[in-house]
Amino acid sequence: MQTIISPSILAADFTNLISDISEIEDVKDLWLHLDVMDGHFVPNLTFGIPVIKQIKKITNIPLDVHLMVTNPEFHFEALKDSEIENITYHFEINCDHHAMIKKYRNNYKSIGLSVKPSTDLESIPLDLLKEIDLLLVMSVEPGFGGQSFMPNALDKIDYLNKLKKENNLKLQIQVDGGINQDTAKLCLDKGAHNLVAGSYIFGKAKDQYKTQIETLR
Repeated sequence: MQTIISPSILAADFTNLISDISEIEDVKDLWLHLDVMDGHFVPNLTFGIPVIKQIKKITNIPLDVHLMVTNPEFHFEALKDSEIENITYHFEINCDHHAMIKKYRNNYKSIGLSVKPSTDLESIPLDLLKEIDLLLVMSVEPGFGGQSFMPNALDKIDYLNKLKKENNLKLQIQVDGGINQDTAKLCLDKGAHNLVAGSYIFGKAKDQYKTQIETLR
């Protein structure tokens, strides 16, 4: 499986977003990571459905939507015709995960679950892992960019990778938080397939975006 890099626009220049995105438009094996925060599930507030739909109009890069919200089904419903590549919501949300995934299975190419650093992966039932396409391991506390990588994420990636092999699971392992050239290698060595990075990419000059992306692979 080819490593996918998912630049997070949370670190991009929102006053010049089209320009920032256009710099990486032709990079292969790339997703554009969109962090949706509601100010309830996490303390911060970012953007919502209208912005996602506008971004979809200005780029051909597959969109990777990470819902850090208390009402993910509202977003699933509102975005179901938007041709989103992957939509991820948090396992910690109190809902019928099986029912929601089944309801929207045909509307999204990929549906993922995310876990906070304090969540034990063994609390996720195996039959639920069989239903999803991606598991996002948060290597920082969700809600803010620019945090340092939490090493316990490596144990979770290792656990997931072994579980995948033992049970022939098809899900991607995605990691988000504190990803740079050093932590990327640690994650990939443990079996991650998809790395989310914000400031490591968009914190550089525009002509360095592509170079930064490639250093993560």
